[in-house]
Amino acid sequence: MSRNETRSAPDFTPEPDASAGHWGHRPGGTQPEPDMVGPYARHRPLPPEGIERRHAYIVGGGLAGLAAAFYLIRDGHMPAANITILEDQGVEGGSLDGAGNPEDGYLVRGGREMNGHYDNFWDLFQDVPALELPEGYSVLDEYRLVNDADPNYSKARLLHHRGRIKDFSTFELSRSQQWELVRLLLRRKEELDDVTVEQFFSPGFLESNFWTFWRTMFAFQNWHSVLEMKLYMHRFLDAIDGLNDMSALVFPKYNQYDSFVRPLVGLLREQGVHFRLDTRVHDMELTGEGGSKTVRALLCRTADGETRLEVGPEDLVMALTGSMTEGTAYGDMDTVPAPRRGRTEPGEDSAWTLWRNLAAKSPVFGRPDKFYGDTDRSSWESATLTCAPSPLVDKLKELSVNDPYSGRTATGGIVTITDSAWLMSFTCNRQPHFPDQPDDLLVLWVYALHMTPDGDYVKKPMPECTGREILTELCYHLDLLDDLDTVLANTKVRTALMPYITAEFMPRAAGDRPRVVPEGCTNLGLLGQFVETPNDVVFTMESSVRTARVAVYRLLGLNKAVPDISPTQYDIRNLLKAARALNNGEPFPGERLLHRLLDRTYFAPVLPPLPEEDEPAPGAANPFDAELSALADRGGEALKDLRAWFTHLRDNLRKDRD
Repeated sequence: MSRNETRSAPDFTPEPDASAGHWGHRPGGTQPEPDMVGPYARHRPLPPEGIERRHAYIVGGGLAGLAAAFYLIRDGHMPAANITILEDQGVEGGSLDGAGNPEDGYLVRGGREMNGHYDNFWDLFQDVPALELPEGYSVLDEYRLVNDADPNYSKARLLHHRGRIKDFSTFELSRSQQWELVRLLLRRKEELDDVTVEQFFSPGFLESNFWTFWRTMFAFQNWHSVLEMKLYMHRFLDAIDGLNDMSALVFPKYNQYDSFVRPLVGLLREQGVHFRLDTRVHDMELTGEGGSKTVRALLCRTADGETRLEVGPEDLVMALTGSMTEGTAYGDMDTVPAPRRGRTEPGEDSAWTLWRNLAAKSPVFGRPDKFYGDTDRSSWESATLTCAPSPLVDKLKELSVNDPYSGRTATGGIVTITDSAWLMSFTCNRQPHFPDQPDDLLVLWVYALHMTPDGDYVKKPMPECTGREILTELCYHLDLLDDLDTVLANTKVRTALMPYITAEFMPRAAGDRPRVVPEGCTNLGLLGQFVETPNDVVFTMESSVRTARVAVYRLLGLNKAVPDISPTQYDIRNLLKAARALNNGEPFPGERLLHRLLDRTYFAPVLPPLPEEDEPAPGAANPFDAELSALADRGGEALKDLRAWFTHLRDNLRKDRD
């Protein structure tokens, strides 16, 4: 190329994929690495031409929809008054709920376990004013102040034998089971279509502490997608060494609604965003030729009947597909939740109707029936306990890091009862969990993964139980039956049976989930937990915000990227400490050799410290020398074994692909 020739501008995508190929600097390249985060990625793009004349209609007032409105304003420069959010419930927030009062009992359908690498989520909330701190502080500032001063960890992650703490110090993985996880990390994503966890892993792996930690923390079932588990492994690789004691997690001060929804909705309303509640969008009118698809109208149902909302050719539509908490059935102390959805059919009066109608128009909108088609495999139930002082609270104090009334970390996350037929878990987060909660009350959250077995004491499946019976089953496992009447008299229970709470984990293949902006769509973006992204996971607030950003940037043509998931999965420090954690906290084979090679060098801190017992007693053999001697004694056999191992791994991967 001569000096007078010009280079064409490099292809730009607002949704880069760091796993798609090697990235490197080259002449003419202007974009940073696809998973780069930091201030350089905080630039403000110029306003798109004519943005002041365009309008946006956002279907769904959960976090994804709220985030879409935020990014339309901050990065898209759209006037807030031009944005309308359409929500089918009577309150904003979607799955991020928090309701109730001391008299009737509080209610949360779930909680949020988070970490510092929710880069899109924190990008949003560092610009949202704090709920309680003075003007000038953000939700992120508030969050950091709480967690930096109060580290999270668990001292009773697992229980068994009627309330006794079970050893949770290791993953209990054999060497072969450790390699099963390595094998999953090495597999290509496209090779795992419709493969389940139980098809990929051995029965012994599914009995390990690791799987108990994993499945109860993330709500995975044996029949769920192993592809989604792989994506989780990559996203949370840096947290593996804190998986057993939950020291890798951070939690908000209050429940998810008060911590995140209230301040974000307050900001959007103050700026002028319009909210239309109790409005369900069930279909869209699309026009276009040659594969293009443009939304021209939204068909809605309200209390006043059917309405039609016209959409201009330059206007934008962003819509939630599917819902984790759609069709929730509620119960209380003496009422069993009455299921509202069929096992294979959600019915026309559901939040799935819009996605179903879109999918009927074109295959680019995916296959929603893959996710809603079997509620036996996508449901579980939770219960919220509002507790006055009782023997249950006394037992909770024994299992907590700090006194639950102190306002500091209590259980540090869920406590799982491993010998529970329901696989029941419970948690007490920082108290008060609600800003108006009286000082003498605690709010606990309980959930279970197994919905079909009878309880160990209450001989019914959990979905057939009243709140009173669920509390009785919990008291049985905590050895509190002698005090049951006192506990029941001082506790209020509200339950939530959610038929689609893990529908996003159902086995899937390429094309089952639509892209954020499906092929041919000129003004439509899809949001939430049931759309396709290159590498991110579902069932997180981070994925809700990510899909919103991608939709805004693509539809407005902004020269700004949504970074791929945090590059911590490629960090050698995380790989090494993960290897140590998977090896049950013991130095992995060859680790002592690495210590000897790197000792007294700049790179020595990348290795986890060796255990104290590695310091030999006088006259005893040094563990490093013993390891090295074993290799030397075997001579060339060690190299042969290494070559055989690589051959075995390669052949297994080829066999799996076939």
